[in-house]
Amino acid sequence: MLLRLQGRVDHLLQRALGTRKLALEKLATPTQHLLRYAAYLVLGERQSARSAAGLAGPEVAAWQWALELVSDPEKLGAPDDPLDALAAETSLPRWLAKLWSEQLGPAETRALAAALNQRAPLTVRANLLKNTRDELLATLRAEGSRVEPTRLSPWGVTFTGRTNVFALRSFKAGLFEVQDEGSQLIALACDARPGQVVVDACAGAGGKTLALASEMRNKGRLVACDRDGRRLDELRPRARRAGVHNWEARSVPESSDARLGELNERADVVLVDAPCSGLGAIRRNPDARWRLDEAEVDSFPPRQREILDRYARLVRPDGRLVYATCSINRRENEDVRSAFLAAHPDFEPAPVLPQSVGLGVGSEVQLLPHRQGTDGFYIAAMRRSR
Repeated sequence: MLLRLQGRVDHLLQRALGTRKLALEKLATPTQHLLRYAAYLVLGERQSARSAAGLAGPEVAAWQWALELVSDPEKLGAPDDPLDALAAETSLPRWLAKLWSEQLGPAETRALAAALNQRAPLTVRANLLKNTRDELLATLRAEGSRVEPTRLSPWGVTFTGRTNVFALRSFKAGLFEVQDEGSQLIALACDARPGQVVVDACAGAGGKTLALASEMRNKGRLVACDRDGRRLDELRPRARRAGVHNWEARSVPESSDARLGELNERADVVLVDAPCSGLGAIRRNPDARWRLDEAEVDSFPPRQREILDRYARLVRPDGRLVYATCSINRRENEDVRSAFLAAHPDFEPAPVLPQSVGLGVGSEVQLLPHRQGTDGFYIAAMRRSR
């Protein structure tokens, strides 16, 4: 939890230390870490020094110092600069607070950050090759789990109590896969059907590949591609457990299309879940906000456009191309889609999700944790018209 609140903790420590002509970044690294942890405890507990039970040595000293420094955060005040104040309030790095404030507005940024600073729900997808969602719900409840159906995905189940899902007999039997509800909606957007040729362009460890196989009822040809063959190797035991056998793995170097040639204009569906900044999954990786910087985020769109161009060649006339990221950033999402459509007049926007999902009938959708409860995925659908 400290990583989720580090921005606010650092702001308060910097303000408090500044009154003593000290700077947090000038302190020894171990001291910084101890102070952050102690300040987090103080802010969370708002109790006296007895809350330090269990701490010892330098930790006690850090606790007492933090208690003295930040026990009254209101007195320290907010930064004068509105953007600095927003960054401190939301525990976001300044560049990210600026990006989202410009793209979403300050109020939406606050709501988004509040959701990202909470733990993500544990959501799984029913494996339709082995059971329906209703059957899975009954099985999980019989195993003692507290579960409920997801609101948007027709395949999803959310655990409402703490459960080690990997120890469940139902997991070992391949009745479900752990998958965020938003990720499930990407597979749903593909509208893959039995007997089709379907390509998962950036398959990774294969969560969406397995969802596509489930949609296809194990019938047809499913090609899982990735530049890293080792990641595809991780998919093999998962596919065996899920009972998936209509798939093939294909390691595709970024510098060569030789392994894709025979698929040109043959695929009914191509999914490009492109490498991205991961800004939409910060609640699962809270340290990512502190590791990323704006320059790294801006390095993704050129690569995303290149991958989209490359795999679009595989789509047959009247076939479907789905572009997705796990980012909340127009530069990686809407702008990449717009550039692709401008460069490819043979593609046109297509409805992205079934109307039954309840997210409208548009050709693109940005999922947001504070609105849909999913990770922050972007999904766009296009049809090859000729």
